[in-house]
Amino acid sequence: MSTLSISPAFTSTQRSVRTAPSRPTRRAAARLTRRGRVALVLGFLVLALALMTAFGALATATHESGTPEQVRVVQIGPGDTLYDIAGRVARPGQVRQMVHHIQELNSLSGSSLQVGQQLAVPRG
Repeated sequence: MSTLSISPAFTSTQRSVRTAPSRPTRRAAARLTRRGRVALVLGFLVLALALMTAFGALATATHESGTPEQVRVVQIGPGDTLYDIAGRVARPGQVRQMVHHIQELNSLSGSSLQVGQQLAVPRG
């Protein structure tokens, strides 16, 4: 038979404790409650209203009227195009700007014209 004996020389009075490597602690993300979200939105709206009130006066129109532009009325005939009409009125090299100007004067969305339509054209 064999015998096993334990000797006190193998026991230590200090125990070595292994700890897991420390992980960086994560901070909890800020979470808003429903009341906090409502307060945040209302605060933003109040700030926006205050800015619009403070700077809104800068965007108002003046009471002074400008000088009206001298125009003549042209009736569209068969085969007339907006570029032909603008070419008769515009200075050389400024036909495209005149087409745009005629479109603005008559509130045209495109360059299509109808026979018999009347256009306001700047006097040239």
